[in-house]
Amino acid sequence: MILLLLYIDEIIITDSSSELIANIITRLGKEFTMKDIRPLHFFLRVDVRYFKDGIHLNQGKYVIELLMKTDMALAKAISTPLEQKHGLQQVTGNSIDVSTYSRIVGSLQYLTITRPDISHTVNLVSQFMQTPNTKHLQAVKRILIYVKDWGGCATTRRSTSRYTIYLGANCISWASKKQHRVSRSSAEAEYRGLASTAAKIIWITYILRDIVFYLKTAPTMFFDNISALYMIVNPVLHDRTKHVEMDYHIAREKVARGHLVTRCHDPGIHPRCNLAYLTPKGSHTSPYHITT
Repeated sequence: MILLLLYIDEIIITDSSSELIANIITRLGKEFTMKDIRPLHFFLRVDVRYFKDGIHLNQGKYVIELLMKTDMALAKAISTPLEQKHGLQQVTGNSIDVSTYSRIVGSLQYLTITRPDISHTVNLVSQFMQTPNTKHLQAVKRILIYVKDWGGCATTRRSTSRYTIYLGANCISWASKKQHRVSRSSAEAEYRGLASTAAKIIWITYILRDIVFYLKTAPTMFFDNISALYMIVNPVLHDRTKHVEMDYHIAREKVARGHLVTRCHDPGIHPRCNLAYLTPKGSHTSPYHITT
């Protein structure tokens, strides 16, 4: 099966047969003006580097360009992207140009493709797009300085869900997003987060099936809240979750049908073995070194 990814005038074509790929490129070349630059090494400002067991994606050049555009190239690097007691929801300051703020934050959002460690912080500063002030801009500049060297919101009381999804040894999806509803407890917030992650995993399995890639075993979800685990596997607790919208019970349904397996992280696990640290909440240094 040929897979073709097209964005404006850039194309990626892949298949298990080199001969079939060459045939497709030849046929496209007869219809359009094209340049074959195999092997793939750069696509949409993402560098592709090859090693023995796979490929490595990075946006080092993109980071340098971003720092130059924002006049942050000479700033001294720091170890965390966010102050521990930032209080960005309550801070006041002079209003700034919305377009400038949005442009920089948008650039940082694109950088999260290869930098999951800034996902939470970028999600936070993205919440002030409409009325940014000087304090918010300082937080954005801190993220820029950070990437140079590689319970929730106090205002809305909505928790933030974070997940990292692996296919084998490869991290293929991650996110840090504020939940759409206010939860009554930390267990409920975790349960909603698990439901969102379960929906994402199921969607990925559908994509894999479309490209004729079938998983031999059911995907496993690891998390660190034992109460949320009980809410998924124990139907006796249904009375305690009646107020939770029906769409959030997708995790329970998929586990019951054997489409997902749930596991709870060992509370004594070393931070370097806990994959949740790939998307830290910004105020603590990640034990992982993420290169650009």
